[in-house]
Amino acid sequence: MTGAPVSPKRVRKMLRRMESGEPVELSLAMTTMKGLTRLAFIAEQFGYEYADLSMTGDNRMVLRIVPDPSPHARERATQNRARYPDASDGGALPPVVPEAIELLKARMVFDLGRQYTEKQRTAIAAFFFTAMAVAIGYRFAEGMTGVVITVAVWAAFVALLPVGLVVSRHDNAKYSAQLQAAGFTAVTDPNGRLRYVPPGGRLPGHGNPFA
Repeated sequence: MTGAPVSPKRVRKMLRRMESGEPVELSLAMTTMKGLTRLAFIAEQFGYEYADLSMTGDNRMVLRIVPDPSPHARERATQNRARYPDASDGGALPPVVPEAIELLKARMVFDLGRQYTEKQRTAIAAFFFTAMAVAIGYRFAEGMTGVVITVAVWAAFVALLPVGLVVSRHDNAKYSAQLQAAGFTAVTDPNGRLRYVPPGGRLPGHGNPFA
């Protein structure tokens, strides 16, 4: 994967916010994982690092990036600001590195899958399925017929829950193995979530690479 095109407007907005040297949080609707990984990759070319990815209750993706104070990141940022001086104005951007994009995707999907525990995901899905079943049942019929349709649709949805859990576990195992093979280390964050950090790295922190 070479990375999907990402909205120039989103890139400009992100790079301009990064000029503050403070942590940046992007709340995005109508986006894709490819677009999110591309944004995180671009941020890492200009002195920031990927910190976390989560989903809100209204299905918006929240991408968090923070300044990377490491010497390597600061040097790379200095070089790229010199090579791509118009990046924040819609100019040329550093070329995508497919391997880096793949590892970012693995981290982001893994983090997203760890946002909630299995019990929490099951409860959320059950609530969502119930609401959907009621809406479908009473959309097509009223009275007892509507109740029967609602119960049937709800049962069909609930039957999918174990499948979703199996797929989630498979994805977690897949991306965990990919990150470990690349030298990433598993750590537990202050909230008790399992995360992966780059070789020799640590959980994303704070710092100002422009200071």
